[in-house]
Amino acid sequence: MGTTYKSAGVDIAAGDETVKRIKKLAKGTFNQNVLSDIGLFGAFFKIDLKKYVEPVLVSSVDGVGTKLKIAIQMDKHDTIGQDLVNHCVNDIAVCGAKPLFFLDYMAFGKLDPLKAEQLIKGFSIACKNNGCALIGGETAEMPGLYEQDDYDISGTIVGIAEKSSLINGRNIKKGDILIGFPSNGLHTNGYSLARKILLDEFTLDSVPDGFKNSLGNELLKVHKSYLYLISQLTKHISVKGFSHITGGGIVGNTMRLIPKGLVLDIFWDNWQQPKIFKLIQTLGNVNDEEMQRVFNLGVGLISIVSIKDVNKVMRISKQIGTKPIIVGEVI
Repeated sequence: MGTTYKSAGVDIAAGDETVKRIKKLAKGTFNQNVLSDIGLFGAFFKIDLKKYVEPVLVSSVDGVGTKLKIAIQMDKHDTIGQDLVNHCVNDIAVCGAKPLFFLDYMAFGKLDPLKAEQLIKGFSIACKNNGCALIGGETAEMPGLYEQDDYDISGTIVGIAEKSSLINGRNIKKGDILIGFPSNGLHTNGYSLARKILLDEFTLDSVPDGFKNSLGNELLKVHKSYLYLISQLTKHISVKGFSHITGGGIVGNTMRLIPKGLVLDIFWDNWQQPKIFKLIQTLGNVNDEEMQRVFNLGVGLISIVSIKDVNKVMRISKQIGTKPIIVGEVI
């Protein structure tokens, strides 16, 4: 028998098996706007524009960085897809958009249909939770580019907003207040530094002093979606800006919105950082400035509002079970 694609490391049968496994999961996210089945060359989504005067499509694409290495080392693949969807949802929600549909990309050193199914399970859970459809994606097997057990994922989200309701920070002025909302850990940023420091000292199944979870489970906590919180706040308040705190930290992300001539005064002592950040800082002897630049430090979302709206933000967010924190001021 001559050389085959399989002998070169690409198993078409495994790809077909993966498609069979994921169809049901993806279809579970479909709504009446999805017009295509999984497996066609393109995905069809009908947009209902009746509710909009000037509809604007808002899109974003992202990955989850080296958090993947934790999932791979733990052989736990059903949460990392949730991380990716929630991250992408947050990136368009802070602009005032409602998610419509999500597309995924998965690339493997060696395609394992069961592993791919677990990844898609995570995508589908988060898509359903955020009210968007998982309408398509791409699965690739690339031996020689990735090690056999390695894989990478990325995602693209498309949402819609009324042009007049887009949130862009243009009305932010001196004296406006920054109200932060808790993360549940690293979310999807800073893992290269965290792994370098923590895995020199611990294994992933270790339980560090003062922690209830193993280090691995602590690091795999799912990136929060803030879509519902954002929708509730914007329903009742004229929020001037939202900042999704990812790579670059609180200042780096929030300054994207701040008009020229203004800066931020962050009240770093106003909240207690989750233990995982303190562990990283202590073990790695990382200075405050570097911690603030790399990590969210326990604040995953920031709203910027007029001082007259602060009490309303605090009340609404507490009513839906979120603990708001005044984290700074525009100066």
